[in-house]
Amino acid sequence: MSLADIEERSNNPVDVVERLAAIHEWSFARASDDEVTILVGGHWTDYQVSFTWMPHIEALHLACAFDLKVPERRRAEITELAALINEQLWVGHFDVWVKDAIIMFRHALVLTGGIVAADAQCEALLGIALNACERHYQAFQFVLWAGKSPREALESVMFETSGEA
Repeated sequence: MSLADIEERSNNPVDVVERLAAIHEWSFARASDDEVTILVGGHWTDYQVSFTWMPHIEALHLACAFDLKVPERRRAEITELAALINEQLWVGHFDVWVKDAIIMFRHALVLTGGIVAADAQCEALLGIALNACERHYQAFQFVLWAGKSPREALESVMFETSGEA
């Protein structure tokens, strides 16, 4: 497939994401033909999810950020926590963006050879990101606000109860 074929793609995956946002009545903004940002309310915080179509690598990139700033004094612990969490994840990963002092979950949907993004694929990509963020948000909080070690923080959010008391 040539670069011209990629750029002339009739079904931009960002269009699929925009339609998904509209169906769920989420606020969204289209920054360009190849980028849309959605605001999704979660249980612990609100998430800003950016989808970017990258035609040169034929991938729909997702970046999910939440409002939790990482002060320099806690950067090493948060980076360690992100690494511990990433060891547990099958897909996607957490990054600590030093310049912006933020934590972000990233993942991508590879659509090589002219594959067109389906609604279910984009919804799954978003679901993976939101589930990872919801599950681990408190661990980041425990390190930042409660002074817990990365391992303690991760263990506390991995604990699952079953049944009812």
